Amino acid sequence: MPKVLYCTFCKRPVKPGSGIAYVRNDGAILHFCSSKCFKSSIKMHRDPRKLKWAKASK
Repeated sequence: MPKVLYCTFCKRPVKPGSGIAYVRNDGAILHFCSSKCFKSSIKMHRDPRKLKWAKASK
């Protein structure tokens, strides 16, 4: 049984074989469920608590 991973940005579950795994220079692995979450977190430096569509805001 595959391990259930959760999106680092929006806290939704990431299905096995999908999503984006981003490895930072310090070795930390960040899992994202979609390119929307990846771009919002890494490229635009958004706070998930301020976005209504992210579960972290609820």
